[in-house]
Order: sequence, then structure tokens, then C-alpha cells
Amino acid sequence: MRDGNIRRRRHTVIAQLEDRPGALNRIVSRCRQRGFDIESLVVGRSETPGLLRMTLVVDGGIDAEQVVRQLGKLVDVLDIRDVSDEDTLVREMALIKVRWDADRRTHITEVVRAFRARIVDVSPASVIVEVTGDEGKVDALVRLLQDYGVIEMVRTGRLAMLRGPAPSHPPLEQLEEAYEYCPVPQPR
Repeated sequence: MRDGNIRRRRHTVIAQLEDRPGALNRIVSRCRQRGFDIESLVVGRSETPGLLRMTLVVDGGIDAEQVVRQLGKLVDVLDIRDVSDEDTLVREMALIKVRWDADRRTHITEVVRAFRARIVDVSPASVIVEVTGDEGKVDALVRLLQDYGVIEMVRTGRLAMLRGPAPSHPPLEQLEEAYEYCPVPQPR
């Protein structure tokens, strides 16, 4: 987030959690109860069936260790860590719908190409642009496209993964042994 032109520090927390009803609700409820300001929350399937991967971004004024401790107490959370100061690859994705007419086509296409973004849908009056990159790249493209008339936009928020060959979380077998955890139910 920005206050004027000053970018505030934020903490990026990644977690592995069970894919079961109410898991995400319990995480958000705990954040609300503790007053953790969630700036973005991205949850999706992981490489392990039955497990989800979560990337949570909270305001830098919050003690990240407290976030990790509080969310780590939840039964659905198998592993959680603050990766803010680690060597991490961070990306966001956005879909941006822009006004599109004969006068703007060439300019919009050049801007999209310069950002290595893609035009993924075209209609007579609008175009949808898809961009993936770090937060600065997405912000810069959105700012440039504002001049052409952004109709609407949706953004994923931050996705994060540790660089290098080691996984961000221990294998499920290690988690089960460490916590005497019941195996994760497989999807039906």
C-alpha cells in the first residue's frame, strides 16, 4: 500500500493448510480477532492433493511472528512461516479491462507489448489485458492504461515462493510424523 509516495513495509507469510470446509474462514476470523490488517490473501491448490497453499500479506506494523504463532495454532494450518526477509520470488497477476477503439488500438497494443503483458479478450469497445509480474510492474501498467480508460480491474494479490531447490514447506510425511497428524483426506 502507499501513503502518498511512500511504500510501507509489508510482511509476506506462506502457509500450507488442509483443504477442508471452514479452514479459510478460521484463518480470516483469527486475523480479525487479533486485529491483523490483511492486505492480500491468495489461496489455491498445492502440489499435494488435499492441501492448500496460502500467501498472506499483512501490514508491516504488525509483528509477523505473532501472525505466524496465532495462525499456527489453528488445526487446519500444517506449516506456516514469514518469508519477508528470505530470498523469495513474488508475483501478482491482474486482468485489466480498457476502453478500445480505432484511435487507441495501436497505442494500447504497444504499451501491452512493452510490459510483456497479453491481450486475452477483444470486443468492439473494450480489451482485457493480462499481466503477471512484481507489484511495481503491475502498478506501472495500470497507471499507463488509466490514460486510455480503465473500465475495471481485478488483481490476485501477492503469490510467493522461496527460491532454490528446497521446498517452502516440509513434505507431508514429515509433518504427519512431527505432529502425530492424521493423514489428510484425499479429494473424492
